[in-house]
Amino acid sequence: MLLNLHVKNLALIGETEVDFGPGLNILSGETGAGKSILIGSVNLALGEKAQKSLLREGAEYALVELTFSVEQSAQVQALGELDIFPEDGQILMTRRLAANGRSVCRINSETVSAALMRRVASLLIDIHGQHEHQSLLTRKNHLRYLDAWAGHALEEKKGALASCYHTWAACKRQLEEASMDEEQQNRELSFLQYEIDEIAQARLQPGEDEQLEADFRRLSHGRKILDALAECRALCSDGSGSIPDASGRALRALLHVSEYDEQVCALAAQLQEIDCLIQDFNRDLCDYMDDFEFSEELFAEVESRLDQINHLKSKYGKTIDLILEEKEKKEAEVERLLHYDEYRRNLEAKLSGSELALREISEEVSEIRTSAAEIFTEEIKNALISLNFQDVRLELEFQRLEHYTENGWDDVRFLISTNPGEPLKPLDAVASGGELSRIMLALKTVLAENDEIETLIFDEIDSGISGRTAQRVAEKIRQTARNHQVICITHLPQIASMADSHFLIEKTSEESSTISRIRALDREESIQELARMLGGTQITESVMRTAREMKDMADGHS
Repeated sequence: MLLNLHVKNLALIGETEVDFGPGLNILSGETGAGKSILIGSVNLALGEKAQKSLLREGAEYALVELTFSVEQSAQVQALGELDIFPEDGQILMTRRLAANGRSVCRINSETVSAALMRRVASLLIDIHGQHEHQSLLTRKNHLRYLDAWAGHALEEKKGALASCYHTWAACKRQLEEASMDEEQQNRELSFLQYEIDEIAQARLQPGEDEQLEADFRRLSHGRKILDALAECRALCSDGSGSIPDASGRALRALLHVSEYDEQVCALAAQLQEIDCLIQDFNRDLCDYMDDFEFSEELFAEVESRLDQINHLKSKYGKTIDLILEEKEKKEAEVERLLHYDEYRRNLEAKLSGSELALREISEEVSEIRTSAAEIFTEEIKNALISLNFQDVRLELEFQRLEHYTENGWDDVRFLISTNPGEPLKPLDAVASGGELSRIMLALKTVLAENDEIETLIFDEIDSGISGRTAQRVAEKIRQTARNHQVICITHLPQIASMADSHFLIEKTSEESSTISRIRALDREESIQELARMLGGTQITESVMRTAREMKDMADGHS
């Protein structure tokens, strides 16, 4: 459930905060007061694309925060699969938009991607905008609605279907690629054998390149190394002014007086140890200089071998291990080409087997969908009747595609008749804007009864309806609010009267700026707002009585 919305510096909103409650939360206000901005801020917090123009004039940043309570175990589990875990039973989703256009998304104070924000949002809230009913006219969405309603009955099968489809598609692609004639096979064999021989003749040894690179560095700087070694030897060997000569004289001076002071004795011992280390160092230095080998011939050999290995790396892999792996792959490819007919037969058998499995699982999924469609359309039909479609008929028409997809072979579309005697026709050939809005409301309410999403937002879905139909829509929204938290922006008093919590969005002018605010209404204020919605600027006693009666009747049917 959405507990709190906090908005700062967004369009006309300076800073506002709303605490939503359970049941039906109504947001109303005059045209242009900022209702759409409020829903836009929610969408922004849920990961929609951020636009710099949303930032309030003169502000350095905009901020939107949504606080959700998460108690359902299914929601907690689904969030956990995304590595999102409620803290004290709550999820805090934050979006900050800077003046330079950059935005930062956070969940429970941890920075996340906008894509993850959208995935988390899909588990917590469902927003139906005033133009979303147009998605009903997109045929591919009809299958998505059916699968969403079928839910758990389809979930495991659809996972198996997707796996079978990808296996079949991979086999099909392999077979299409394996279409060489004998001449192509011979050319490919010849080229592969050339590459295998090139690698084999190099006689590569793992780690050889690292040793060669070390030798190359050493030999390419051989003269510098020898000069440094000679200078070091001159300073560290025996002789007047050398390090051993100086340390020896210093040691003899300390030894003459060491018997008089224990600390001097300890210093003499340290210096004696240093003297021994210097002698050991000199021996190691001499051995290294005796073993140090440098010749132009050796350097040329190392350089040539490195060039050979680097050439192979540029063609077959960045390391010797990768080059050798590539050689094994090419040898396997040669083996395949030498037995090409058998390879194709195996591929054909594999493709045939995968297609059989795909056909079987597609059939199973189709049967589940067909069975679910009967109940699904019946529930939508009942919802439509409650929304003042008196003689409505609704069906889902199934057609089989000529090709497989990740979703199987089903292509479905809604067919509807809203008047007696009229044949069933596609939605786009029958329904008006107002009817589409009601059909979408019926669909949403039916889907809501079968999913785990607790919060539904309806943004002015009542466009194009009035009178008795408006009353029916209001009753349907209230019915949905018995099992879900519903947040509804409306201009119809019939819907607003049903509010469990009523909020007013109003626009005021302060100095040289315009600000939108939202505040909770008590019962009397709610009746005043209903009167405004009924009578516009002229709120007479008659209008007030009607508003009060509407509120009393709504409360009586709670």
